[in-house]
Amino acid sequence: MEGTSLGELWDRVVGTQPDPSEWLVVVTGLVALSVVLPWGIWRVARNAVTIAHEGGHGLVAVLTGRRLEGIRLHSDTSGLTVSRGKPSGLGMVLTAASGYTAPPLLGLAGAWLLADGRITAALWGAIALLAAMLLMIRNAYGVVTVVLTGAAFFLVSWLTEPDVQAAFAYGAVWFLLLGGVRPVFELQRKRRRGEAPQSDADQLGRLTHTPAGLWVLLFYVVALCALAGGARWLLDL
Repeated sequence: MEGTSLGELWDRVVGTQPDPSEWLVVVTGLVALSVVLPWGIWRVARNAVTIAHEGGHGLVAVLTGRRLEGIRLHSDTSGLTVSRGKPSGLGMVLTAASGYTAPPLLGLAGAWLLADGRITAALWGAIALLAAMLLMIRNAYGVVTVVLTGAAFFLVSWLTEPDVQAAFAYGAVWFLLLGGVRPVFELQRKRRRGEAPQSDADQLGRLTHTPAGLWVLLFYVVALCALAGGARWLLDL
C-alpha cells in the first residue's frame, strides 16, 4: 500500500485478521483435494511440494551445521539439494529425513497460524522462506519456479481483499497438508518396482543400518498426523 510506514507494515503482518466463514475453509480444502488427486493437475502442482521438500533439506542442513552448496529444481518435479559435511551422523540423518516431512509440517505450521487468525503472517512467512531459498537455487528452472511462487504470495497479500487472502492462504495450507501425503505413496510404489534405489528412505536406511521401509513408515506417520492435526485446526474441531 502506498504510504504505508514500516510500523504499520509490521502491525499488518503480525496482527490478526477475522476468521473466514466455515464454507470458505471447506471449499478451499475441496479445491486442494481436487488438485492433489487427479494426475494431470498434480504433475504440475507437485512443483510446489518439491519446493517445500528441497527447502526442508536445505534448512535442516544449515541448522545442523552442514554447508549448503545449492538446490536444483527440475521440470519433472524432481529436485536435488547438495550439502557438505560429515557423510554420516545425526546431521546427515536429519537432513535426509527432512525432505518428505517438510511439506506436511509446513502445512501444520500454517494451519496453526491460520487457526490463530494470523493469515497475513502465514502469507509473509511463506514469502520469507521462499526468498531465503532463492539465494541457494542453482538452476534457471528453479529460479523461475521459486520467483513465480513467491510473487503469487506477495501479490495476493499486498493487493487483494481480506477474503481473497484468506482463501489463498487456506488453499495453500490445505494443499501442503494433502500434498504432503501423496509423495509418500508414490515413493513406496517406486521402491516396490525397484525404481528408487537412491531415495531418501533408502539413504536413511544405509545411514542408520535399518530397513528403509521403517523410514517410509515414518514419512507416512508424519504426513497423516500433520493432516489430521492441521484439519482439526482449520475446521476448528
